[in-house]
Amino acid sequence: MSSRQARHTAGCREPFASRLLAWWERHGRHDLPWQHPRTPYRVWVSEIMLQQTQVATVIPYFERWMERFPALPDLAGAALDDVLSHWSGLGYYARARNLHKAAVNCMAQFGGELPTTPEQLQELPGIGASTANAIVSQSQDVPAAVLDGNVRRVLARHACVEEWTGSTAAQKTLWAEAEKRLPNRRGADYTQAVMDLGAIVCTRSRPACGDCPVNGDCRALAANAVNRLPAPKPATRVRERTIYLLVLLDRAGHVLLERRPPAGIWGGLWSLPEADTSEGFTDTLGIRIDEDNLLAPREHRLSHRKLSLHPVLAHTGQPGQVKCSAQQDWFPLAGFATGGPDQPGLPRPVADLLREIALQRADTRTAGTE
Repeated sequence: MSSRQARHTAGCREPFASRLLAWWERHGRHDLPWQHPRTPYRVWVSEIMLQQTQVATVIPYFERWMERFPALPDLAGAALDDVLSHWSGLGYYARARNLHKAAVNCMAQFGGELPTTPEQLQELPGIGASTANAIVSQSQDVPAAVLDGNVRRVLARHACVEEWTGSTAAQKTLWAEAEKRLPNRRGADYTQAVMDLGAIVCTRSRPACGDCPVNGDCRALAANAVNRLPAPKPATRVRERTIYLLVLLDRAGHVLLERRPPAGIWGGLWSLPEADTSEGFTDTLGIRIDEDNLLAPREHRLSHRKLSLHPVLAHTGQPGQVKCSAQQDWFPLAGFATGGPDQPGLPRPVADLLREIALQRADTRTAGTE
């Protein structure tokens, strides 16, 4: 037996869960806002926000959300615009629409409460098997397997799963490995601990294997395969698209916005009118554009898309002079200077653009009075 094998044999006498929980008590995260208290509603919102979003980014959004929608009935009774406004900037906006829809369903089907079983939870929009188990384990303290991104990485290394973790074969293996490692009790702490292990120690790059409480039987470490696991996702072609955005202002300082369709990019959000070319606004709104109207272009990356955004600034005398659809409305531009939650839900690049223009106009007016 090699010295490395001896160390691994000696280090795995305690169950995986026991070693992990002992580490978590000393080094884990105990003061996350959704942990105090761990109600089903708070856990649910946090789990949806944390999908493909880091904890540091989620915390301020979660806190603002709970101020506005402190309980499920508050969320169900809110307008979708209000919900999307409080989500604006987190991306993947279907998550917010599903939260709102699920809350409405809970009011109708479950007396204003989240259901208590994973099976019932998975019947709600936006809740899959892992999220359902996370809600149950953390709010009811029941051990249940979860497979968020951090946990998949931990298990792919600890069990030395060679396939890409999103594949059907890998998912089946990872669920079985997650079930095998569950403790008999302390479900809430264990779920947080295994997620923390991936976030703090078993990180994507430069994992701190020497600090890992379960390195004694980590098969990837024994095989010197930590740095190549998990296997990367097969490459996906990034599609590029050029979009012209019309920033149309009237004399009263209002900007024209339109609500996007419920499906697709930025579904359900308010945004600027779009066209494939600057001339397209002449056909749709009767606005004639010249070169002086073009602002500096900017890029925005989505998961599989690269958007080249070309803002076009134009002015009109009165809102009534512009052909508008039922999905369009005028909003005070100055309200976008602060980027507060009272503004309508906007895609991040649109919110940033309007904030810049609103601040520039405010600075120009201030300079003109000095």
